[in-house]
Amino acid sequence: MSLSSYQRYLLPVLLLVFWQWSAALVNSAEYPTPVQVYNAFVFELLNEQMLSHLGITLWRVFLSFIISMVLGVIFGIMMGRFPRLNELSDPLLILALNIPALVTILLCYLSIGLVETAAVTAVALNKIPTVVAMIREGARVIDNDLMDVAKVFRLSPTKRFFNVFLPQLYPYIMASARTGLSLIWKIVLVVELLGRSNGVGFKLHTMFQFFDIAGILAYTFAFVTVIFLLESLLFRPLDKVISRGRA
Repeated sequence: MSLSSYQRYLLPVLLLVFWQWSAALVNSAEYPTPVQVYNAFVFELLNEQMLSHLGITLWRVFLSFIISMVLGVIFGIMMGRFPRLNELSDPLLILALNIPALVTILLCYLSIGLVETAAVTAVALNKIPTVVAMIREGARVIDNDLMDVAKVFRLSPTKRFFNVFLPQLYPYIMASARTGLSLIWKIVLVVELLGRSNGVGFKLHTMFQFFDIAGILAYTFAFVTVIFLLESLLFRPLDKVISRGRA
């Protein structure tokens, strides 16, 4: 491992040392040490079904992510390529972008009920406008000369879309996917806190009622670790594949 690889971990290690030192100095239940958080993590993992709650939350994140990306990409391309449609839909997009997430969640629960469908719908509705806005900007700057060349070579509409049009959107799709994942899992926790009886958000709400700060931090770090693994195992390799294709 190179020196630069070690340097990436220098700041987290220093923060961990400072946290341990300051928590030991304060010596308060409201400021647990890393050791106490680790002990809480082990307890939740072995006795309180942490993996089950993490799995339920990740499944909701996955469903919401797929729905929001598919619909967002479709509507974003349509708005970016058809000026008239964009003109008509732009006020609605601005409205959707500025509706608070909490309002959408409450309306979904009140109209659909305290069911799984309402939870996933609320999360997806909060994310779709952001994806649409990003993909629309990408669709606007598509190189039309390349599209004309594809027509000259008599490529079928399907091949023109997947081999010429869509690759130019990959950077925008990847950017919206990354921001979408970070936004979705935060909204999922709020959805679970308000109306579900399982998942990480439900557990955080339970621990909040008991002022269990170590437990809250344990679940937080567990979930963040999973997101880091997704970034390392999914998005970065996919980025490399796309970069090779564009090169």
